[in-house]
Order: sequence, then C-alpha cells, then structure tokens
Amino acid sequence: MEWETVIGLEMHVQLATRSKMFCACATTYGETPNTNVCPVCLGLPGALPVANAEAIRLGTLGALALGCTIHPVSVFARKNYFYPDLPKGYQISQFDKPLATGGELAFESPDRGPTSVSITRLHLEEDAGKSLHDRIPGVTAIDLNRAGTPLAEIVSGPDMRSPAEARAYLVALRQLLLYAGVSECSMEKGSLRVDANLSIRRPGDPLGTKTEVKNMNSFANVERALESERARQVALIEGGGRVTQVTLTFNAATGDVRPLRTKEDSHDYRYFPDPDLPPLVLDPAWISAQADALPELPRARRTRYETALGLGGYDASVLIQEPDVARYFEALVAAGADPKAAANWVMGEVLAGWNTSATFAVAPDRLAELIGLVNAGTVSLQAARRIYGELCTSDDTPRAVADRLGLVQVRDESALATWIDEALAAHPDEVARWRGGEAKLVGFFVGQVMKRSGGKADPKGIQPLLMQRFAA
Repeated sequence: MEWETVIGLEMHVQLATRSKMFCACATTYGETPNTNVCPVCLGLPGALPVANAEAIRLGTLGALALGCTIHPVSVFARKNYFYPDLPKGYQISQFDKPLATGGELAFESPDRGPTSVSITRLHLEEDAGKSLHDRIPGVTAIDLNRAGTPLAEIVSGPDMRSPAEARAYLVALRQLLLYAGVSECSMEKGSLRVDANLSIRRPGDPLGTKTEVKNMNSFANVERALESERARQVALIEGGGRVTQVTLTFNAATGDVRPLRTKEDSHDYRYFPDPDLPPLVLDPAWISAQADALPELPRARRTRYETALGLGGYDASVLIQEPDVARYFEALVAAGADPKAAANWVMGEVLAGWNTSATFAVAPDRLAELIGLVNAGTVSLQAARRIYGELCTSDDTPRAVADRLGLVQVRDESALATWIDEALAAHPDEVARWRGGEAKLVGFFVGQVMKRSGGKADPKGIQPLLMQRFAA
C-alpha cells in the first residue's frame, strides 16, 4: 500500500514597511551590519516597544486577501527562547489571540488540479537578527539589523499531499501577497522564508508524527527538502524504526536533511502576554475600510482577462503571474492594442526582457503603435520583432524605425509581380510539382518571394498574385 504524504507550511513574510515592528529603525536591506539598531530592537533595559501601524495595516490586508476573519482584539505575546541573534531573549509574536484565523487559498495543484488549502492563522511578529558563519574564520558573527523587522506568519492547514503541491501553493501565496501590496516577497533579500512540516501515513489512518524543516528561502529548495524528508521517513518506518518529532535543516548542496534538535512544543516557549504592549484593538469600521481598499486579486484578474478580453486560460495565467507584468499588459491594451496581440507580445519579447532585467525596455504606448503597424499591414510581424529590438535602444517612433531600416511592406503589385516571377523562374521543378497538384507548395513560394524582397513584400498580397500566375 502506498504512503500518503501530509504537508503543512508556515511562511514568514516581511511586511513592506520602512521601519521596524516596534521601533523607528529602518528596514533597509544591505546596510552595514549592526547600524539599523536602537535600544528597543537591541532589548536594552527600559526601552519600550510601540506597534507599527503600517505593519498592522499590511498584515490585515494580507489576511483579508486570504479570506481570513480579522479579530477586533488580538494580543502580542513574548515567545521565550535563547539564541545569539535574539538580543532580548524573547521574540514578540502572537499566540492564542492572533490577528486573523480561518482563511483559504485556492490554486492549481500539479497533482490534483484546482484545489485549496486552509489557512489556520495569520499573526504578526518581529524577526530575529542574523547569524553569519562566513565573515570571520572560526567565529559566528551576529548582525542585528533584521532584529525587529515586521513579519506576518501565515500558517496553513495540513492539506497538501506532495512536495510539488507545496511548491505550487507557495507560488500562489507569493503572487497573492504581491497583488495585495503586503510585501515585496524577495527571497534573495530574505523577505520570504518557509518552515515545512511533513508526516506520512497509510491512507485513512490518523496523522503520523511530523517533522519540521526550518528556514528555507527558495521554493525549489522547499520541494527538494520535502522530497528528501519524505524518503527518509518512508525508509525509516519500512526499516522497522519510528519517526520522532524533530527540527531539521536542509543542505541545498547535498539535497539532504539532518536533525538539528528535538522539536519544541508551544509550552516550551513559555508564551505570555507582553506587559509592555496593550491588546491590539481594531475598529470594525477600519477593518471594513481595509477590505474595501484591497486591489483586484489574481483570480479575479484572470477571470476578467478571459471573459472581458477574450483571452485563453493559459494566456491569462501567464499574464497575471507578476503584478508589474499584468499592469504593463493592461497599459498596452489601454493604449489601443488588440488584447490577443498584446498578450502575444507580452508573453514573448516583453517577458523575455522582464525575466532578464525586471524592467520594460519599450513603453506600452510605443509597443501599441508597433502592434498597430502590424495590424495595418505596414510592417510584417517578422519585421516588427526587429523594430522592437531597435526600440529598446532608440527614442525613435516605430514608424521612423521601420522607415530607417527599410522594413515598410511593399504592396505595389508590379513590384510583387517582379519578385514572384523571379521566384518561379528560379524553381522550375517546384513549379511543375505545384501544377501537378502539390498545393502545399504555396507556402514555399511565399517564403521565396519574402526572401527576394528582403522581407519587404506584403505577405497578404503575394498569395493572390501567385494563384493568378498558376491559373493562367
């Protein structure tokens, strides 16, 4: 009998604030170590925390985007543990009274198709500092710039059934948070980190003993780590052993997981309400206003692209993957481009440039003008791609570039006829075959005429003239 995999994920999301969760220190990435610090985030005696209103707003937006229930009263608690990068000896988090509970995320599973994962809770907390093991030989250095950075922790239910499905969930969750404007979601900068819980069982049995792989900063590594841990648990149980509840780390170089320590339970952290912070009380009218302020989210945008713009499901899903790409596409359509043609250009040349540099080399109105030239038959699609390359480095208009490169299509029948006659004369065997019934050779001759014209001939004008020649 097969083993069933049960996976739950915890995503730690850095909220897009300029200052930390409980003090005014900057959250700027890449600063000199231990410069964005103050008595509050260093945990010095007598320093008092004050909750960041923008972090609360962004956390609320994220919870609403996930369909969670926002609790009008939540409580900040101290999570007590001792580690070198935790200067206070505790982390300010939320425990039994979190900001929000009971949401859901729908997404496309590679294994089960359309599915959804429950969201157990979303709570607010501060980050710890960072241990650096490669700065000073033989010594672990501590950078406390991240200490106090505002986080939202999003905890899923144990609803995923494969490592690939877990990765698809994370991709969908990141996309939702980007659209909601909650976080920049940069894994390179550490603004997304994932803890993954996994257990195995026979189908229909109670949940097995879970283990947790900590602090992964790549969705690909989450999938790899879960594959490795699933294989480890299966081998352990089938070999007569049993799984113990441990915390593991993933080695990306070897693809292996190894135990760090026995996994803690909530009572090990000795949670209690932070005496320096009052309960967080949110006005229901304010919560309602935040719900009204939510932008259009990915699923709604995809539906609109399919129904209002007539795009296929695949095109719509590609276009909505990144909010900036979707906004560019909409600007292109607003500038007058046909939606399908705009989609093709964005998924081709535009997305290729975006994937390389995260920028758009050609403004939407200029690309819309180029698409218009193709639709009008002024330039061919092949020529338009060459013109697009020139527009990336030139301020000229698309028409000016087409004129400068000699790419404006020739529609004059006398010129087309000359190129057609040359093509027919150069390929007498193919002419004979065409006259013998091989109608598919029309494509060959169109290509030959385009070649002789240097790409200038209007393809729409070639075929009628060809047919006239063979009808004669």
